[in-house]
Amino acid sequence: MNRTLALASFHSVSTISNWSVTLATAPRLSPPFLSIQLRRPSLFHLTPISHYTKKLSAVLAMDSSKACSVKELPVGLDEATEEEYASQSKLLQEFTSISSIDKAWIFKSDSGIGSQAMFSISQPNLLANKKRKFMLSSSISKESINNVNFQWAPFPIEMTGVSLFAPSPSGSKLLVIRNPENESPSQFEIWSSSQLEKEFMISQSVHGSVYADGWFEGISWNSDESLIAYVAEEPSPSKPSFDDQGYRKGAIKDKECSSWKAQGDWEEEWGECYAGKRQPALFVINVNSGKVEAVKGIAKSLSVGQVVWAPQVEGTEQYLVFVGWSADPRKLGIKYCYNRPCALYAVKAPLYKSEAAEFDLKSTEESTVVNLTQSISSAFFPQFSPDGKFLMFLSAKASVDSGAHSATDSLQRIDWPTGGKLCSSTKIIDVIPIVNCAEDGHLPGLYCSSFLSKPWLSDGCTMILSSYWHSCEVILSVNVISGKVLRISPADSDFSWNVLTLDGDNVIAVCSSPIDVPQIKYGCLVDKANNSTGWRWLNVSSPIFRCSEKVMSLLSSHQFSILQIPVKDVSDCLTKGAAKPFEAIFVSSKKNDGTDPLIVMLHGGPHSVSLSSFSKSSAFLSSIGYSLLIVNYRGSLGFGEEALQSLPGKIGSQDVNDVLTAIDYVIEKGLANPSKITVLGGSHGGFLTTHLIGQAPDKFVAAAVRNPVCNLSSMVGITDIPDWCYVESYGSNGKSIYTEAPSAEHLTHLYNKSPISHISKEHEGVRVI
Repeated sequence: MNRTLALASFHSVSTISNWSVTLATAPRLSPPFLSIQLRRPSLFHLTPISHYTKKLSAVLAMDSSKACSVKELPVGLDEATEEEYASQSKLLQEFTSISSIDKAWIFKSDSGIGSQAMFSISQPNLLANKKRKFMLSSSISKESINNVNFQWAPFPIEMTGVSLFAPSPSGSKLLVIRNPENESPSQFEIWSSSQLEKEFMISQSVHGSVYADGWFEGISWNSDESLIAYVAEEPSPSKPSFDDQGYRKGAIKDKECSSWKAQGDWEEEWGECYAGKRQPALFVINVNSGKVEAVKGIAKSLSVGQVVWAPQVEGTEQYLVFVGWSADPRKLGIKYCYNRPCALYAVKAPLYKSEAAEFDLKSTEESTVVNLTQSISSAFFPQFSPDGKFLMFLSAKASVDSGAHSATDSLQRIDWPTGGKLCSSTKIIDVIPIVNCAEDGHLPGLYCSSFLSKPWLSDGCTMILSSYWHSCEVILSVNVISGKVLRISPADSDFSWNVLTLDGDNVIAVCSSPIDVPQIKYGCLVDKANNSTGWRWLNVSSPIFRCSEKVMSLLSSHQFSILQIPVKDVSDCLTKGAAKPFEAIFVSSKKNDGTDPLIVMLHGGPHSVSLSSFSKSSAFLSSIGYSLLIVNYRGSLGFGEEALQSLPGKIGSQDVNDVLTAIDYVIEKGLANPSKITVLGGSHGGFLTTHLIGQAPDKFVAAAVRNPVCNLSSMVGITDIPDWCYVESYGSNGKSIYTEAPSAEHLTHLYNKSPISHISKEHEGVRVI
C-alpha cells in the first residue's frame, strides 16, 4: 500500500518471438497502471495508459480509416501494429462497458403480491474516465419453490448529477442528494412514487457537501419518515480578510479585487481521497419543512460517520448512534486503513413534536455523548435488530491492536436498554470472534466489507452477510443470539457470491468467476417449516450484465481453478496458520498446453485479497492470449489471523518467496512456460513486482507496476500512512517504535526492506534503470 508518487522504468533486450501484449486497465480513481509493450525481438518500455486511451479515442472517432488512401502513422508503429492496437482497444471497450450492480433494494408491491426491486447500476465511461450511474427496476413474483419471475423495466434511468440516494424504510419516499461542484448549495429532493414532493437547497453556511465516500457516509431515516440524519462537511469557518489598509472587518465578496482572504487555520485531513474535504459532522433535516439542525455536543476532535437512528422508546428522548474517529494524537490516512481506532457513540437527536402532522425541530442544549464501546478499540457499521433489542456492529480490533492496516474482523452485539437509559459500561458480546486458524472446511474468519441496510430474516435474529472465504466471497447466515454461522452459498462452488438484498426470507445475490460475467441468483430455503439449512439457488434472467457475443465466446473458451500451494519451508513458520497452504487462482485457455505466456498478478495491501470474481481487466488480458496466475500470498485476507499476521516484519522475503513458489508450482505442473512470464502489480503488488525482478530477474521478461512502493525509507517521510512502513517492516513491534522522526537505524532498515536495495542487480532480460 503506497501513498507516494513513484515511477519505475524498465528496459530489456528480449527475444520472445511472436509475443505481444498491451497491459491496460479501465481507468479508476487510483493512479492508472503503467503499461508495458512487448513486441517481437525489440525493447519494451513503460508507457502511461493515457497514451492508449487517447489512441482509443482516435480509433472510436474514426469514421472510416480505410477511406484514406495515404495514412499517417504514429512514429514507431507500422500499419499491422496499429490495426492490432485498434482491435485490442475495441475489445477492451467491450469488456469495460459491462455494467455492475452497486446496490439493490426490495419493496413490497402495492397489491401485496410479489415485490418491487430497485437496482443501482454503474457503467464505466472509458473516454471520460467517469462512471455513469443509473437505476433499473423489476417486479418479482415467486411462482413456486423452483420458479421466480423478474419483470424488468424496459429502460434504465440515468441518475445524472446524483451523489446519493436512499429509500425510506417503507419504500414510499426516496431521498436524492446532489452535491455541488463549487460553493453552491447542496440539493435535497424528496420523491414519491410519481413525482417530486419536496426540494431543499442547503446553503454552504449550514454545511458543505454530503459525504458519499462509503466510509464516513451515513444516511438514516427515522421510523416515521419525518427526519433524516446524515453526515456532511461542517460549514467553512469564517476567514480573516485583508485589503490595502490591513485587516478588514466584516465579510467581503470572493471576487472583490482590492481584497483577499487568508486561508485560516490549517487543519489535518484523513489522507488519500480526503484532501480538501472538511471535517465530517452530523446533521438532521426535517423532510416537511426543510429545516436543518446540526447535532450538538459532539467533540470537535471526533470525525463522525455511519449514523443510524436508535429505536424510539415512548416517553424517552430520541438518540442517534454513530461511529467516531478521534483526531488524537493526529489524523493519518484512513482509506483502506481499518487500524484507525473508532468507537460507537450515542447522542440525543434534535427534538421534534407532533401537532396536527406538523413537525418542528428544536435545538437541544449541549447534550452528553455516550461512548458505547469503551472496552474495545474498534467499532463500526452499527445495525439495530428489527425489534430494537440488539445493536450489532463490526470490529477491526485485530487490526487496531496489531497495527496491520486490515485484518480479521469480529461481529459484536450490545443488548440495547429497553428503558432507553444508556451507559458507557454496556457489555459487549462476541458473536463471531476472531478466528486465528480454522480447521479445513470451517469458517476461516469474518472478512466483511459492509452490511446490508436490511440484513435480517423474518425471525429477527438471523443476519445475512457476505464475507471472504479463502479466495472466494461467500454468503453467510449468522444467528446473533447463538452465534451459529452457516455458509448458504454453494460450498462446492469456486465462484464468488455477493448478497445484494433480501426479499423477505429469500436472498438476491450475484455470483461470478474470472471467466463468467456476473449473474443474479435468487436463494430460497429448501424447507423453511422444518428449519432446514439447505438453500436452493435459482437463475434470474437479467439485462444488466449483457455483453457482446465476441466477449462471451472468448470467455467460454477459458477455464479457471483455485490452486493450493504448499508453503516451501514450513520450518520457518511460527504458527500453525502460517504453515498452511496459500492459494492462487489460475486462468487459462481450455487448449492451454503450457506454451501461452503467463502474467503473474499481485494484489496490494498487502492485507487484501484477489477474489474468484469477474474482473473486466483480467478477463480482457486472458481473452487476448495470456494465462493468469493470481496469487494470494500469506498475509492476504480470508485465511485466518495467524496466516495474516505471519507477514508483517517479513515483507520483501516471505511474500516474494510465496510468489516464486506459486510460479514454480505451475511450471512443474506443465501449466506455464518459464521463458514467457511477466509480473504485474499495484501498490504493495508493485512493491512485490519490483522486488521480484530485483531478486529473481531470470524469472521474468517483463513487469508492469502501478503506484509501487519502491523505497520505504523515502516513503516514510512523505506518505499519509508512515505507521504502515513501520508495522510491515518491523512486525507488530513496529506499532510501538513508530515515530515521525525516524532514526538513521530505522531508515537503514526500511531501505534494506525495499526493492530499491536490489537496484545494483542487472540482467540482460530485465534491467532496472
